[in-house]
Amino acid sequence: MNSTKKIAVLGAGESGVGAAILAQRKGMETWVSDIGKIKPKYLEMLRKEAIPFEEGMHSEEKILHADEVIKSPGIPEQAPLIQKLRAKNIPVISELEFAARFTHAKLICITGSNGKTTTTLLTYHIFKNAGLNVGLAGNVGRSFAYQVATENFDYYVLEVSSFQLDDMYKFKADISVLLNITPDHLDRYNYKLEEYINSKFKIVQNQTSTDSFIYCLDDEITKSEVIKRNIPAKTYPFSITEKVEEGASLQGEEIIFNVNKSHFTMRSNRLSLHGKHNMYNSMAAGIASMVVGIRKDSIRESLVDFRNIEHRLEFVATIHDVEYINDSKATNVNSAWYALESMTKPVVWIVGGTDKGNDYSVLKDLVQEKVHTIVCLGKDNRKIISAFSTIVPFITETSSVKEAVKKAAQAARGGDVVLLSPACASFDLFENYEDRGNQFKAAVRTL
Repeated sequence: MNSTKKIAVLGAGESGVGAAILAQRKGMETWVSDIGKIKPKYLEMLRKEAIPFEEGMHSEEKILHADEVIKSPGIPEQAPLIQKLRAKNIPVISELEFAARFTHAKLICITGSNGKTTTTLLTYHIFKNAGLNVGLAGNVGRSFAYQVATENFDYYVLEVSSFQLDDMYKFKADISVLLNITPDHLDRYNYKLEEYINSKFKIVQNQTSTDSFIYCLDDEITKSEVIKRNIPAKTYPFSITEKVEEGASLQGEEIIFNVNKSHFTMRSNRLSLHGKHNMYNSMAAGIASMVVGIRKDSIRESLVDFRNIEHRLEFVATIHDVEYINDSKATNVNSAWYALESMTKPVVWIVGGTDKGNDYSVLKDLVQEKVHTIVCLGKDNRKIISAFSTIVPFITETSSVKEAVKKAAQAARGGDVVLLSPACASFDLFENYEDRGNQFKAAVRTL
């Protein structure tokens, strides 16, 4: 009797193909199925590894005979095929859950509604600069599973989304980081904030007293949940409003890091990343680095020389004394709030896209204070217009980036900022947020 484990992988993107390669190399019978068209890059990888696959369909009968299914984080729990797998008690797991079985590396796992990509990249930057043998994966960089199959790292810094956490069961972070929790993706959680909160807190599941949990003390939801929950890991809060015993806090202009009887301070204005949200991101990355024993001088140096990611408050150009900033990665209201909060000049705000149940009321005070023109970029802008028409003197609608940039440039005055911070997903007009950001940069450069 053939006892080879049968693995079905749903979705042939970065995570799915990485998981398939790892499964195949571990001697499992592997099958990849994607309901859409597989990108040429991933087709080539599958063919090179001789992994059978299908595209444009799901052969349900074959998938329902798998011993275990690894699913793309983009496939919702409510999908009929997932429901059929659940009914047959076939385990459905994430790529991260699967890959973690095959590595002894220390896992630093970072989640939150906002800031997780920046914090993950900053933490990776500090580890790399300190000379550690470290990989970058999760929701950013190359597939975690692919790296486990092909590399031999001592540490992984992982950006972990709630969608990935939903399908993680035995997975354990050595260091978990929870930056914040604000309503996001509620369409995936039956429009119940509590379900989304529970998903985010899976970041601490299976942790023991020898592990670490780093969290924001200033985030009300996180703070109240930490009090309610039994978290065995050693906790390190960070705050810009309260003094903390162990963790990081802001006192005057100084950030004080205090971890495991080791401490150092640095002036907040020396951080390479500006804005209140980035101070939180820097504190979280600094604490994680201290927990693994990286030298203070090395951490300080890396916090000063880090350069932020593309599409996150990315400076594009100054044209006729108007700054253009690409924040296309701001796909929810809270991300847009952080972007607006960090602006120190009058703003022409390009906003809109696929609405994810957005509540724009939380932005009203900031918009009233900082924005004089809104340029809508989306197929349906009614909610945006309704939310801001009484407080913003000028609102216009556009259906392409070129048109949006042109109208923004016309509305901008010397000393203004044109900020693309959409507060929405990009799928109505673009392939993804990168496509939206790249089109914005190209349009700015034609001015």
